[in-house]
Amino acid sequence: MIQFLDLKKINNQYREEIQQAVNSVLDSGWYILGEQVERFEKEFAFFCGTKHCISVASGLDALILIIRGYKELGILSEQDEVIVPANTYIATIIAITENNLKPILVEPNINTFNIDPKLIETKITSKTKAILPVHLYGQSVNMSEINIIAKKYNLKVIEDAAQAHGAFFKTKRVGNLSDVAAFSFYPGKNLGALGDGGAITTNNDNLSEVLFQLRNYGSAKKYIHGFKGVNSRLDEIQAAVLRVKLRYLDYDNSYRRNVAQYYLENIKNEFIILPKTINEMSHVWHLFVVRTKFRQKFMYYLEKNKIQALIHYPIPPHKQDAFLEYNDIYLPITEQIHSEVVSLPISPVILKVEYEKIALIVSSFNV
Repeated sequence: MIQFLDLKKINNQYREEIQQAVNSVLDSGWYILGEQVERFEKEFAFFCGTKHCISVASGLDALILIIRGYKELGILSEQDEVIVPANTYIATIIAITENNLKPILVEPNINTFNIDPKLIETKITSKTKAILPVHLYGQSVNMSEINIIAKKYNLKVIEDAAQAHGAFFKTKRVGNLSDVAAFSFYPGKNLGALGDGGAITTNNDNLSEVLFQLRNYGSAKKYIHGFKGVNSRLDEIQAAVLRVKLRYLDYDNSYRRNVAQYYLENIKNEFIILPKTINEMSHVWHLFVVRTKFRQKFMYYLEKNKIQALIHYPIPPHKQDAFLEYNDIYLPITEQIHSEVVSLPISPVILKVEYEKIALIVSSFNV
């Protein structure tokens, strides 16, 4: 069986360096908000091209705290509206509702899976205060169009970059294309920890200062609390591991691009719709997602041929029980995508013989 994602093999590439990094934390005797976290924040900020990086406990926390930070600064308020793609993982929308703001769902472009900028202005009202685009599956949104709209209506732009570490839009990386951005370091991400983790990147000094406090009980100085904060901290061991893997991220992303390019050039099947990209560097291929109207049969066919594929994601957020208030909304493009998508194996450790076999098998699928 060709695994969808072999995390053990991915991390074994750096096993010796990871073990040395973990040992350095053990030897230091300092395990929370220490030297490793400080260094990782500086290195990841440099990687993204931003002034600040605030590490937190998860990607969801990163999004929640960004909105909370803007509330503390008086820029966002409860019941404000946030434009968000309907086609996303549910965490993006939870971050908005957790802060008692209202998500306004916008359909994606069916070819890129990302929010369609042309549809955004039709959803803007006097209550709209922010746009939250998602670089879904690893591909950057067209941020030029997003930022033009945001400037026109004086809106904040918050990137959900949880799946797109290292992707570019024109000359800048995601995380540095807006007012502020959120990342996840969930183990399966392109830059994955050995547990949960997340980060926020921004060039805004005031927001950064608030976020550093909010993630640590609202405290800038021990036992002095300026905000009703939370405990959302990346621990020293995860920071040490991420520092090791960050050094190889561009290479790993390059390998993913090569695999994706092979798929794009060699999968030829009238029943399979391949993804489309803005350009080569805009996508880091966290996932290689195809579409087919014959998904159940296709999944069975792949399993029969010992290829493990997954579905990201089978049910759109507005049809989940968690959001019953949105269940009656009809979003045909989003619903079509969620009924057709299949993610094929792609990773920095997939072998040439494996992705060649996958391309051949997919091309041979017939209904």
